Amino acid sequence: MKRTSLLLVLLFSCVAPWCAVARTNTVISIVGEDFQINGQPTYAGRVWQQHRIEGLLLNSRMVQGTFDDRNTNTVARWAYPDTRRWDADRNTREFIAALPDWRRPGLLAVTLNLQGGSPEGYSKSQPWENSAFNPDGTLRTNDFARLEKILDRADELGMVVILGYFYFGQDQRLTNEAAVIRATDDTTRWLLNHGWRNVLVEIDNECTQSYDHEILKPARVPELIQRVQRQHVAGHRLLVSTSYRGGVAPGTNVVAVADYLLLHGNGMKLPAAVAELVRQTRALSASPKPILFNEDDHYDFDRPTNNFTAAVGEHASWGFFDFRRKDEGFAEGYQSIPVNWGISSARKREFFRLLGEITGSKP
Repeated sequence: MKRTSLLLVLLFSCVAPWCAVARTNTVISIVGEDFQINGQPTYAGRVWQQHRIEGLLLNSRMVQGTFDDRNTNTVARWAYPDTRRWDADRNTREFIAALPDWRRPGLLAVTLNLQGGSPEGYSKSQPWENSAFNPDGTLRTNDFARLEKILDRADELGMVVILGYFYFGQDQRLTNEAAVIRATDDTTRWLLNHGWRNVLVEIDNECTQSYDHEILKPARVPELIQRVQRQHVAGHRLLVSTSYRGGVAPGTNVVAVADYLLLHGNGMKLPAAVAELVRQTRALSASPKPILFNEDDHYDFDRPTNNFTAAVGEHASWGFFDFRRKDEGFAEGYQSIPVNWGISSARKREFFRLLGEITGSKP
């Protein structure tokens, strides 16, 4: 074969859709009820107040890392105080710049969502248009370019991304069920072909909420879980689950197929109830699976017992959900647009202080 022809073959093989790019600094896996990174248990050997921390995946909800708003009637709401305009690329740059500061006290995972989350914390309606998918389910280039930068930096830092595909209030941006399926398949293929091994998939955030498409609701969401699981590239597939609203254990149909079990603690004011929810969820599974909270808006980090400590006391991972309330400013709220991604408020500092104490990491 001529040298020129050989070079063309090699070039084509590197960009062909079935050829995964090697991005394997951080490989997430599951052994029993524990998460492992690069074949070793997370927080290896760590015990805190007689609780085994080894194998947990402590995390924070940072779903707006790729946020943009294509609705010209609402985009002005998200203007930065200093420039008086919204800038999606700036948002992602500042997110990436903050990752090492979150990692230092022991944060191992962040939750993103390709349709974001409510910038108001909780919303009755969502007129803004924040979706990484076109109406037919094809992928929007700019959104996925921003996601690629985040996944690459997280991979370099030894961090995992819990990636949600869909969010209620935005799923109606997809025309029909075929578009939902296409978005699921194309996103999964995109992740696998790029070679990331530091991604856990969350099909949709709180499948019990008001989704427009039946396939995103509790009765049928296992279909999408299994679609993701069936895709393999270079012998690898993604680990996948979905979440329910706060305080609700997953349905047995989801428990049967999910690789790990997602819980939300929103609305759970009693740490004892959090612990009980973990025990109930664990009893649903015929085989050991990790249990992971990736959303909880109750804090009390200065108290001996809170939802965070209650979860880890039952060997369940816990996730910080931080949004700005009406009387709070720009420094507050990891879900509130525009986001100050720094550890810039008393609440954030208290979370990372307790995180560092539990993990044995120094801020």
